[in-house]
Amino acid sequence: MSNEQRELAGEYALGVLTGEELRRARALLQSDQSFRAEVAYWTGRLTPMLDEVADAQPPNQLWRRIAASLPVAADSTNVVQLNQRVTLWRSVSAAMTAVAAGLALVLLFRPEAVVRPVGPPMVAMLGDQQKQMRVMASWNPNGRQLVLAAAGDMPSDPKHSHELWIIPSGGKPRSLGTMPGKQMHMQLADALAELMREGATIAITVEPPGGSPTGDPTGPVVASGKLENS
Repeated sequence: MSNEQRELAGEYALGVLTGEELRRARALLQSDQSFRAEVAYWTGRLTPMLDEVADAQPPNQLWRRIAASLPVAADSTNVVQLNQRVTLWRSVSAAMTAVAAGLALVLLFRPEAVVRPVGPPMVAMLGDQQKQMRVMASWNPNGRQLVLAAAGDMPSDPKHSHELWIIPSGGKPRSLGTMPGKQMHMQLADALAELMREGATIAITVEPPGGSPTGDPTGPVVASGKLENS
């Protein structure tokens, strides 16, 4: 894989791609297994850092300076236009801040500067037959780090929980816990990490709130996929 594709995978994981680059990344995600593995790798590295970034709001003085710099007419129509312009500036400023933060992370943690783990990571593409749910799982055996990220919306129901399972080849399902949302980052205990091997199945089931009451899957499987070496 070229350095350009590695950078494209990192920018896709951050969600900063638009236009032709976004279309190209989506096409590679469907056709190129190594590109999917690279996206999973960057998702695993960047998701925890993004969770630690606090929200920042521009100071109120900025909006007053912008408003003061725009021409104001006496009639109400121009007042409405002024408010619309200030709103536009706020939107543009927020978007630029998000893009700048994303690009900073890509430059700081670009693949050439990252010390890769000794053991290769593994990935699993979880889905269902109707293609209504797509979840990418990334497993780093060196740090025992498991990261999941759902593409699109995950169906939510306060009366149920999504529970994650690891199913070794020829073995019984073991719970990895419930999923709190579209993204999940966790470090597995040694006993569970031993089960994360090539060919094992990662599955998501629908269970009662808080997870299965029996320790075994009780609800339908909504997504599943096998772990593969990247």
